[in-house]
Amino acid sequence: MSKVIEGFYYSESHEFVKVEGNIAIVGITDYAQQQLGNVVYVDMPEVDDEVSQGEDFGAVESVKAASDLISPVSGTVVEVNTALEEHPELINEDAFENWIMKVEMSDAGELANLLDAKGYEAICH
Repeated sequence: MSKVIEGFYYSESHEFVKVEGNIAIVGITDYAQQQLGNVVYVDMPEVDDEVSQGEDFGAVESVKAASDLISPVSGTVVEVNTALEEHPELINEDAFENWIMKVEMSDAGELANLLDAKGYEAICH
């Protein structure tokens, strides 16, 4: 069973959002990294890039597959996890600790379009 954290938001495309004030910390879920297998590359946006809810912001590649990353929120990228450039496998070790980007949200109301932990667990089975 993959780990799902209460209090986070989840997209149907398997990204998570941890909210800290107006900042959304975005990554892929534990379920997603399990489905992908060994992650070998993470394509991330640049700081100051604009992202939009429901649109691609990068990709994760594994030995089995490549998967587009879909932004769960809209806003401006304020930080990317540069550790993943050298060590993409960190996502496999702990997907929730090894987030991909931090976004200053332009519309926190968009969080209402995402799933809670129970809703996300339901689509993973």
